Amino acid sequence: MASPLRYDGGLTCAMSVRDLAASMQWYQKVLGFTLLYHLEDMGWCELATETKGVNVGLSQVEEPEVKGGATLTFGVKDIDAARSILEEQHVRFDGETQTIPSMVKLATFYDPDGNKLMLYQDLQKQGAGC
Repeated sequence: MASPLRYDGGLTCAMSVRDLAASMQWYQKVLGFTLLYHLEDMGWCELATETKGVNVGLSQVEEPEVKGGATLTFGVKDIDAARSILEEQHVRFDGETQTIPSMVKLATFYDPDGNKLMLYQDLQKQGAGC
């Protein structure tokens, strides 16, 4: 059943960062996102992810609040390869990749401000029996 709110399929996930220019570069260079626009006077930008309709908004603040809240979790085809690419760029991970057999692999990492992000690999969808 469709919601009476009539969602349009878009989602913008907003996060706070200390240095907007540096964070815009990090999200583009490290995660491969595409800058959609930058409103310098508002300290805001939006970047497109490779997930259709899902954007990341970055808001510059003096002290980002990085405790609790939602964790953006991005699906990848090969989590081990994706993690290796990020580790080569000195991205900090929280422990080892976790595996729930025949279900999912999960890896938690952080942006330069300490915002928690995750990668997941769907083992059911890919028919992997790990």
